[in-house]
Amino acid sequence: SRMLEGEREKLLRMEDELGKRVIGQRPALTAVANAVRRARAGLNDEGRPLGSFLFLGPTGVGKTELTKAVAEYLFDDDAAMVRIDMSEFMEKHSVARLIGAPPGYVGYDEGGVLTEAVRRRPYQVVLFDEVEKAHPDVFNVLLQVLDDGILTDGQGRTVDFKQTLIVLTSNLGSYALSQLPEGADPAKARAEVMEAVRGHFRPEFLNRLDDQIIFDRLGRSDMGAIVDIQLRRLEARLAGRKIVLELDGDARAWLAEEGYDPVFGARPLKRVIQRHLQDPLAEMILSGDVMDGATVVISAGADGLIIGDRVSASRRARPQDAVVH
Repeated sequence: SRMLEGEREKLLRMEDELGKRVIGQRPALTAVANAVRRARAGLNDEGRPLGSFLFLGPTGVGKTELTKAVAEYLFDDDAAMVRIDMSEFMEKHSVARLIGAPPGYVGYDEGGVLTEAVRRRPYQVVLFDEVEKAHPDVFNVLLQVLDDGILTDGQGRTVDFKQTLIVLTSNLGSYALSQLPEGADPAKARAEVMEAVRGHFRPEFLNRLDDQIIFDRLGRSDMGAIVDIQLRRLEARLAGRKIVLELDGDARAWLAEEGYDPVFGARPLKRVIQRHLQDPLAEMILSGDVMDGATVVISAGADGLIIGDRVSASRRARPQDAVVH
């Protein structure tokens, strides 16, 4: 089918749009965008999903965030995604949970978590998290999806996966990447990741994927942009109250430093923002210190963030610990 002009333009600038949500992983964005463009241009195998990727790398570097960003970009909704935790499918019998139990077995009426999700919403991203933990029999199900673009569920119904995008994530070998010094060449660590992947997954499985993408460890220099993304989300939640946050450079730098962890990437940042910005702000809104329509000026000092005239200290345990100048 012919694409509308708007969709063509959208696909051509896909990397830039995804890059507004996922920081420091340009090669990953390009690989995903190229696969989607091939599918939309009709150059891929029509009998298979739109794309299939194995995302590799340490925790907290953007693997799940990119998956959500792709869901929003392709299907205009970042909830157009089903996440399946493969650590729950380590047993042989767990295949039935994925595609539904056969007639006469317990759970026959319920359907499978995978097949039901896609049957009800055929246009979405399917995320298989920590895929290395799945039982080998579960891989046979994945192979069928990657090969044929369809699955037959426990009730004998054919479920079409041709409009889905398949993402599998794995932490295999990622310890080597997470231990890299800042600015070090990741080539050797990347080779270790691929060695671990080839040692764990069967070649016929890896060969059916469109791409195996290694996400690099985030550096401190990436954190400023990630802080801005998280703050924009917080500001969007405050928009209904017309409350505006004005953070100076010190406040942003403090959040970037406190929220960074070489091993866990940007994952701690969310908790830091929650504890040192959202929690005190919630109290101030409820107590009437911050009214609807207010502009809240936020800076940082030696003890932490200063919200208006109030310090959210690093070890702030209870509301009464907040220092009011």
